[in-house]
Amino acid sequence: MTDLGGFCAALYKRGIRFVQVPTTLLAQVDASVGGKTGIDFQGFKNHLGVFQEPAGVFIDPKFLATLDPRQLKSGYAEVVKHALIADAAAFREQRINSVFIDDWTDAIQHSVALKQEIVAQDPLENGPRKLLNFGHTVGHALESFLLSQPGREILHGEAVAAGMICEAWLSVQHGLLNENDLDQIETFLFSVFEKVQFVSLETEAIADYARQDKKNTGSTINCTLLESIGRGVYNQPVTVAEIAASLRYYHRL
Repeated sequence: MTDLGGFCAALYKRGIRFVQVPTTLLAQVDASVGGKTGIDFQGFKNHLGVFQEPAGVFIDPKFLATLDPRQLKSGYAEVVKHALIADAAAFREQRINSVFIDDWTDAIQHSVALKQEIVAQDPLENGPRKLLNFGHTVGHALESFLLSQPGREILHGEAVAAGMICEAWLSVQHGLLNENDLDQIETFLFSVFEKVQFVSLETEAIADYARQDKKNTGSTINCTLLESIGRGVYNQPVTVAEIAASLRYYHRL
């Protein structure tokens, strides 16, 4: 709801001051940080939105005790993403602790700091902030497709987790990431997240949603990939056929 609340506040009377009190892990480590607001439109993720920084963000990890495990894991996908693009040591620690921790305070602070550091360099997402989209080109395509299928909807973090596996595989295909790193990423993500279900015949239809991705330049699909664990690289052109191939790879795992 941080996206929706911020979006409404940014529009009302051409903008009013607002604060955010995120109560889910997804909102605490991602949606409430960086001033991006957006809502889904005509079946596509976050296609209406503005950049509008809140007057304040108040995070209390105690809210997380109210979440069911599925919601908690959905937010954890963004914690993993931050580590994969910017902090290899944090990813190694996550492989030890995963979501089985009692106090999220340190993990939230660290993840927020990673995102804030990137956002400070590029508030309006013209450059380095695009790193934060790792897992989202394929993930948003998968999420949007399943949202269009009644009864098959998945949570955002579940889609991003699948997207990170697909985009890590694309990183290998582009000669950026080594096979050992890919194995570590997919093994860990599958230890936390259940496999997203779709049939192989749907891969082209899912991949086609990437044509609407906000990072695209004209007809070029721009993806964030990995050079190594802890080091992302943005503005990497990929094709719809490559995205479909990554989904087929994921489907076979």
